[in-house]
Amino acid sequence: MGEPRRNSTGLIVPARVLSVPVTQTEAVATAPEQPTQSNPWPALFALVLGFFMILVDLTIVTVATPTIIEKLHASVNDVVWVSSAYMLAYAVPVLITGRLGDRYGSKYLYLIGLTVFTIASLWCGLTNSIGMLIVARVVQGLGASMITPQTMAIITRIFPASDRGKAMAVWGATAGVAMMVGPVLGGVLTDSLGWEWIFFINVPVGVIGFVMAVRLVPKLPTHQHSFDWLGVALSGVGLFLLAFGIQEGHDKHWAGWIIAMIVGGVAVLVLFVWWQARNRREPLVPLSLFRDRNFSVSNLAITVMGFVGASMGFPLMIWAQAVRGDSPTQAALLMIPMAVMSLVLARFVGNLTDRLHPRLVVGVGFGFSIVGMFGLASQLRVGSPVWELTIFLVILGTGNAFIWAPTAATATRNLPMHLAGAGSGIYNAVRQVGSVVGSAAIAVMMDSRIAHYLPGAAAHGDAGAAKIPDPHVAALFSKAMQQSLMLPAAIYILGLVAVFWYERPKHSGYGGGA
Repeated sequence: MGEPRRNSTGLIVPARVLSVPVTQTEAVATAPEQPTQSNPWPALFALVLGFFMILVDLTIVTVATPTIIEKLHASVNDVVWVSSAYMLAYAVPVLITGRLGDRYGSKYLYLIGLTVFTIASLWCGLTNSIGMLIVARVVQGLGASMITPQTMAIITRIFPASDRGKAMAVWGATAGVAMMVGPVLGGVLTDSLGWEWIFFINVPVGVIGFVMAVRLVPKLPTHQHSFDWLGVALSGVGLFLLAFGIQEGHDKHWAGWIIAMIVGGVAVLVLFVWWQARNRREPLVPLSLFRDRNFSVSNLAITVMGFVGASMGFPLMIWAQAVRGDSPTQAALLMIPMAVMSLVLARFVGNLTDRLHPRLVVGVGFGFSIVGMFGLASQLRVGSPVWELTIFLVILGTGNAFIWAPTAATATRNLPMHLAGAGSGIYNAVRQVGSVVGSAAIAVMMDSRIAHYLPGAAAHGDAGAAKIPDPHVAALFSKAMQQSLMLPAAIYILGLVAVFWYERPKHSGYGGGA
């Protein structure tokens, strides 16, 4: 039995009793969330390297799309599936991987995910068929799904609420910059070394990220969880049916079985929500989290960002190469102003996040983004000068900088620590759901607009890496891409409407604001 000792309440209990595992609630109350080292920032920088890499892979394919179409003899829709397969495999497991991090250790799940992602990246670069590339991207997405929720959960747990806005500013800036750097890096690598290197580049970065995480990321207390495998199955089936149906709809002429897939996907997702409400043990998505209005609004806002991030690159990059005659690198450089604004404004926005009402900060972000995206869409025409495109890309980058970090910080600020993994899993899952739907929707939009303006052309291979020689055809193609880009522009409006429902966080580090 051992010598009796006093517990935290002053009651004398045997030492053997004290060795019994505590409950989840007691673990949260007694386990130290702060790492042993006094400075959590090195751990943050180690985490954002891996996070940066997996987000770059969401957009790095967009600029290489015309080249992959040409080299692998694929269609536009096939190559969009290269991104969609990654996003879908990323989105479905991310709900459960957040819980797995809580249960077995966020650091260990992060390292496993980084290993899977790095090996799958090598596989992607070695493939020589579009079908195998899609399969390899699925495995890559599974690795990414283990990484993302751990980064956000660890940040939530190692930084106090008063500094979390600054930490999330780095996290958010990483997300914003990665979404923009992806096409630039993809263009440089495609031009200089070949499209395969957009995946090979991940190998050395993954190895460096692994070593940094082993050395710098702390091991945090774990919490007991049960796992909702039925919820995993329902969410996975529902998302797949919905995404596949939307993306293949136009190509399959909206056949009855396609409509049935879409309706079936919606029905399965409704069933998933019903099961989450009925599950009395531990649901995959604790619906109680959505009672916090800021968590709900942040999830809607980040879904919009996922949709836009996955969809805007395809029309812009294809237009730049097919109409302007840009090389992949030149096309990708168009995205530089957005990345620069995200970097320049990161610290400024981080300070605002800790001081001002999120409605004001994020609302300004969506306002700028709406103006920037509609303006950019209006410039997709033959002969548009680069400086006009740049103006609207700067406005768009400014808006994005005011959205990413404040939205993440506001989503997690009120979460109880024992639900950090679940909350970050949900947050990243809905962002990925937005990406999946955005990728599928933009494929449909581009196919339908191209079919409208250029019947029988361009949808299946004519939108390759070469410039369109006929000015009249180029003008029609520009109209198709211009109208396609109106879709993400319109989706931004949903985000602006949503943020008006933000309320002042309960555990805020700021003292004023609207």
